[in-house]
Amino acid sequence: MPELSQENLDGIYAFAVQLGKDAGRMLLDAARLRYSDDRKLEQDHVEKDNAVDLVTQTDEDVEAFIKGQIAAKYPSHKFIGEEPYSKGASRAYLIDDEPTWCVDPLDGTVNYIHLFPMFCVSIGFIVNSIPTIGIIYAPFLSQLFTACRGRGAFLRTHDGPPQPLPLVRHPVPPMPAKAPSGCVFSCEWGKDRRDRPDGNMHRKVESFVNMAAEVGGRDGKGGMVHGVRSLGSATLDLAYVAMGAFDIWWEGGCWEWDVAAGICILQEAGGLVTTANPPDDPSTAPIEDVRLGSRLYLAIRPAGPSEMETGRQGQERTVREVWRRVRRLDYSRPGA
Repeated sequence: MPELSQENLDGIYAFAVQLGKDAGRMLLDAARLRYSDDRKLEQDHVEKDNAVDLVTQTDEDVEAFIKGQIAAKYPSHKFIGEEPYSKGASRAYLIDDEPTWCVDPLDGTVNYIHLFPMFCVSIGFIVNSIPTIGIIYAPFLSQLFTACRGRGAFLRTHDGPPQPLPLVRHPVPPMPAKAPSGCVFSCEWGKDRRDRPDGNMHRKVESFVNMAAEVGGRDGKGGMVHGVRSLGSATLDLAYVAMGAFDIWWEGGCWEWDVAAGICILQEAGGLVTTANPPDDPSTAPIEDVRLGSRLYLAIRPAGPSEMETGRQGQERTVREVWRRVRRLDYSRPGA
């Protein structure tokens, strides 16, 4: 499909920012109702695939609002949302070159149910299969992340002025010389909890321990990261990598609506996103941009140059060091 004009893209960006704010307010209002004096009981959450894959009425209501607003403003655009897709039998990848909105109305549903504040709305706009606009709003935290391809990435808090990402910019810090040592490593347990020897959950746990263990431990795979963080929201994980709060995010099993907005924001901030799965030879394999529907993601924060290397070289060095320490995951799907 031909590229959208700058004027058209500017209009879509402004619309998406406002849509994210409005949807985020809906999330916050629903959360507040649950602890106010005149609180109303929300309908019990419903399990999808298992006891940690949940949907609430708030998910459904916010997605219906977002879809309706997009349909009224841009009726020719495609829409892919988490809730209708999850109810279908197919798990095929549906994004093509047509302008497509890819939406998670409530990323971090388990967090929302427990009133843990790491939940958000995620709105991605994709053109020619490229995440082009990204809006992430975490209303409980008053954090609004926005990006449009070629225009940079920003964070607004409490309706304050936009702050360019990454937050530390003068200069942007290089990657640690001995990365992953010295890095904050972000990861998620995910929804595949099947207790199978050498299944995805066991491979993840082995990889987490490798990254955390002392240097020289784990048969040379010990990464001695500064810390391991799990927010319970893949969308916010990516936003925090773009912000520079996390150095590395490694994950398998999430979907395009979890990451479309975040990938746009991270790339506009200067970050790198490639596949989570290590190649046969991590030291020489090409480092390519991630395939949006692959369900396998390794993200590295924006990085400045050091005396020894460019920022990009530092990011790629870190990718290879992570690949050396993690296991391959199996989240294959048709069309991706």
